[in-house]
Amino acid sequence: MLYLAIAGIGTAIGLVIYSVAIRAEERSVIRSSLRQLEGYETEDLREQEMLDPLRERALMPVANGMIDMGRKFSPTGYVDKVKVKLQLAGFNADEQLDKFLVRRTLSVLMIIPATLAVFFLDILPFEGKTQIMAWLLICAALLLGPDAALNRKVDARQKTVQRALPDVLDLLTISVEAGLGFEQALDRVVQAVPGPLSDEFTRMLGETRAGASRRDAMIAMNDRLGVPEVKGFVLAILQADEFGISIGRVLRSQADEMRIKRRQLAQEVAQKAPVKMLIPMVFCVFPALFVVVLGPAVINISRSF
Repeated sequence: MLYLAIAGIGTAIGLVIYSVAIRAEERSVIRSSLRQLEGYETEDLREQEMLDPLRERALMPVANGMIDMGRKFSPTGYVDKVKVKLQLAGFNADEQLDKFLVRRTLSVLMIIPATLAVFFLDILPFEGKTQIMAWLLICAALLLGPDAALNRKVDARQKTVQRALPDVLDLLTISVEAGLGFEQALDRVVQAVPGPLSDEFTRMLGETRAGASRRDAMIAMNDRLGVPEVKGFVLAILQADEFGISIGRVLRSQADEMRIKRRQLAQEVAQKAPVKMLIPMVFCVFPALFVVVLGPAVINISRSF
């Protein structure tokens, strides 16, 4: 196991050195090309670089190296999946993608000091197989931690949208039936019900006012949310626009359907509760109960024999 740890440390250090060497080589090529230009002076460029803040001169190259490392050593299609998840979580994918890659690369590189601390500094009060299992758990947490945190944010946002959609549709139906247009009703609803769904409705209205069609704006909103209920609502509104059906009637049927789905979802969660309670009851409650109930009888039987 020690040889595996040393090999893993050597591999990680080699990857870091390889990334830094690539960045240094790229800088060298750029500078050699610029030197060939007429009137180029290295001292002027150095003085100009020294005027930049320390954060840009010291930290940004390291961050850029981590971003390049995260892109190069990620599986095929991983970066595109992360962009989709960031969008579903409510972030700007273009702005947050680099930050996520930096966090993930740092988390992976933390395996090196974690390995040193576990096997060479003996910070854990375990030995043998228990120590190896603890090290594997730490490595798994560092490898999967950033992705798990992002998945939790996506699930939390989608559940919030699912819970808020029936109430939003009820208010939207009442507003449309009272005589307001669809866009004016959405304006009133987003002011009354704050949350991720209202934020997406606000963005959709901004896109339509900027010149986009309602169809494109609603499809883009559906892609940013990724909730099946929202997809059904969007398809219903688009079909109503296409075939000339009354928006109020469609919204009324959608509101009724969403309330039924929310009640069914609550019933599903309630039916899953006994199954989820079974594991802690078997492994936590029943052993203590058996000790209290059968303990005195076992003691008496052992004394009698």
